Amino acid sequence: MGSTEGDIGTVSQSIKNTQANIERRNQIWALGIVGFFVVITLWSYAVDVRYLYLATYIWFGLIYGMALQYGRFCMASAFRDLFAVGVPRMAVGIIIALVLFSLVASVVTGAGQSTFHPLPYGYQCIIGGVIFGAGMVFAGGCASGSLYKSGEGTVASWLVILSLSFTQTWFAIAGGWLNDLVPASWTASAAAKHLPAVLAPTNGWYNQYLAGYIWNLPATTVAMLTRIKNPYLAAFVGDALLNTILPALIILAVVYIFWYRRAHLKAILKTHAKGWRAELAGYWSMIVASRRTAIAGLVIGVAAGLHMWVIEGFRQVFGVLNAGELLKAMGHTAGLSIQDTVFDPGYWYITTQEAQWSGWLLHVFGVHDMRNIFYGLQNGLPNPLLNPPGWMSIAIILGSSVMARLSNEFRLKLPTLETAIWALIGGALMGIGARIGIGCNIGAFFIPVANGDPSGWLFGLGLGIGAYLCVKFYDWWINRQMAKEDVF
Repeated sequence: MGSTEGDIGTVSQSIKNTQANIERRNQIWALGIVGFFVVITLWSYAVDVRYLYLATYIWFGLIYGMALQYGRFCMASAFRDLFAVGVPRMAVGIIIALVLFSLVASVVTGAGQSTFHPLPYGYQCIIGGVIFGAGMVFAGGCASGSLYKSGEGTVASWLVILSLSFTQTWFAIAGGWLNDLVPASWTASAAAKHLPAVLAPTNGWYNQYLAGYIWNLPATTVAMLTRIKNPYLAAFVGDALLNTILPALIILAVVYIFWYRRAHLKAILKTHAKGWRAELAGYWSMIVASRRTAIAGLVIGVAAGLHMWVIEGFRQVFGVLNAGELLKAMGHTAGLSIQDTVFDPGYWYITTQEAQWSGWLLHVFGVHDMRNIFYGLQNGLPNPLLNPPGWMSIAIILGSSVMARLSNEFRLKLPTLETAIWALIGGALMGIGARIGIGCNIGAFFIPVANGDPSGWLFGLGLGIGAYLCVKFYDWWINRQMAKEDVF
């Protein structure tokens, strides 16, 4: 008996020692990642203070990554949980995060420090959102979710990013038979803009889509539409209250009525509570149930607002409007657009910088994808080491890894063949949706909505439709697979 107890005690102690070693190794990794960013920042300051502009993206990316992982902040999960199993926690948390961010963004906008620019609104917002929404459910993660899950060690998310990146590049430079699908009005409109011939503005379907259709669409914020002269009042009334808070409250009410109310009222029958008090109690319990996601949203909202403020401050200090001007002044001219610019949104953004990674790699191997509007005129193809938003995406991955390791949630998870295929398909659909909708779940939905841009709600509507259709497809697929197994 004593020998058996001793053996159990030895095994138990061995398990504890192993766990302690894993925790210690994770802590070392986390400190190493943060130390890496510290070294980059100090080196930036020592070499040329203008490199701090790039380092700013790194640190905000680190914050985004840590917050995303902490709150499990993924819009694919939000829609999937809501439509598939009727659990609204993640969806509610993201809506709350939108409201919190809108309040912070209104302060930044009122102070004149916002870098946000509204997106064109039209049918493409919904169409792009539908394709992107379906893709993110297939992939098991949205654009931001795939980045933070990559930092947790999920290899399928690496495949999503790979597919998302290269599909965007192909979509932006493709010609051939796709040119035959372009409406003649787009071609004529693109030609009428007299863009440099080197861009071939009337060749390549995406060139004509941008110059012949997208650029003709209106873009505005609700604050602009109110015509309120006081900038703070315009931002808080137009952008925050009218565009974000009131629609968010309506959406939360819909979610409560259709996905939360029945279970809540059934749970409180024992208390004999009823009437409007019971409804308010249910509404509130639905909101507080998303506390962790809401906390992450608050951190993201504050960080995203400060991100705009800091970048705008650097632009004023250095006397530039775009990071490309800084790179040119420092002697880095390779990869700049014909306007001497690079993609530099000035706020949290995903997908375009991933398209630049794949575009740069293909360019190195001789694919001349600078001869188009997407890269050659708008975004450039800078070396990834000099790409500010690109470093932000890398920092999101590593920031997630820091949080995952500190909470001992980091695991290298290999996908099955079926999961890998879905990841590649989902990533491709997200890449297509992002280019049609001119952004992703962050750049075309989360950021625009919080900054008063109504186009964000159109993209969000598309996300919901696409996610719903994909959930229904998955139900059909699973039932089909189960039926096959029963046959054999």
